[in-house]
Amino acid sequence: MMLFFIGLVEMVIATIWTKFVSRGQLFASSLITFVNILIWYYVLRQIISDLGDWSIVVLYAAGCATGTMIAMYMFDKHDTAQTNE
Repeated sequence: MMLFFIGLVEMVIATIWTKFVSRGQLFASSLITFVNILIWYYVLRQIISDLGDWSIVVLYAAGCATGTMIAMYMFDKHDTAQTNE
């Protein structure tokens, strides 16, 4: 279950990273890249430690999909609120 939440958080972080890169915020995007690589290292170790357990991969993929939906919803609401101001 932990990998589900890690996938979710990773996709929110990736979405934030995309926003920072598109705005040209070098330091913030570099810091997020560093954190994202640490997350990937942990995930990769978990998956490699038990290659036969597909539930690990499915949980991580489901977390990533959920994180993408949540992040897109959050940023859409944020962008809409800024447009209406």
